[in-house]
Amino acid sequence: MIAWGASWVNVKVLSSYINEFEMVFFRFFITAITMIPIIIFLRKSFKIDLKSLLIVVVTSIAFIAYMKYFFLGTKFGTASLAGAFVTTLIPINTFLILALFKVKKICRGDIFALVLGGIGVLTMLNIWSFGLNKIMVIQNLYFILASVLWPIVTILSSKSTKVSPIVFTFYLYIITVIFDVIFFMDIGQIEFNKFDSIFWLNIFILTIIGTTFANTVYFLGIEKLGASQASSFIFLVPFAAILLSAIFLKETISISIVVGTILTLISVKILNNIKFFKGEKSG
Repeated sequence: MIAWGASWVNVKVLSSYINEFEMVFFRFFITAITMIPIIIFLRKSFKIDLKSLLIVVVTSIAFIAYMKYFFLGTKFGTASLAGAFVTTLIPINTFLILALFKVKKICRGDIFALVLGGIGVLTMLNIWSFGLNKIMVIQNLYFILASVLWPIVTILSSKSTKVSPIVFTFYLYIITVIFDVIFFMDIGQIEFNKFDSIFWLNIFILTIIGTTFANTVYFLGIEKLGASQASSFIFLVPFAAILLSAIFLKETISISIVVGTILTLISVKILNNIKFFKGEKSG
């Protein structure tokens, strides 16, 4: 979770070296390669059925769009707000999308949670200052788009049931890189000579630590603890992003971001009935 939170800091640093599509190439090309020995070690099959492959192709389109707005929002905004805002809004938007398509039913407790989440989001944006010029900025739009696109990626990915999640993710990264190279970037125009040790350090943390290692540990955690118990640890991500942004980027962390994050996380807990302790009763 700390590695995932650090990814917002890494992207903020990398945004001064490369654009969003070059970031997609570096991040997922390197990650896909490093996933191969892990998949072999875990004895997962690389076989993928046609339906799952088609889902990968469709999902990769939404994935590239998510990564674009994830990158641009972080570049023009702050890593702390990005990590807190997008991470907490994603599960709320996922719930709303599923409710819209009648996959989930909204009950009275959910309405309370959604209102609380809305207050938390508005607090993070510091709307109570009534400074519309600070609220209606492009990076906030990027954050909102990213928080809508990731649930689409998640919902599409869940349609594949015959392939291990880690293998599905591997093919998702491969197809994403292929689409990225074909339609959005030219590898020949990347100025490798301008990349210094800071660039490569952040690439290493973002890919090897923040993606390959973190995703593998999370998949293993789901197998050992179950999806519900493992998902409770995601609550650490926004706070990791906030803390690491303050330490490494010297960002000023406002009270509105902290309070808004806490309110939104409470909303997410209620909506998803997440348990923090094994003995905690379901709502």
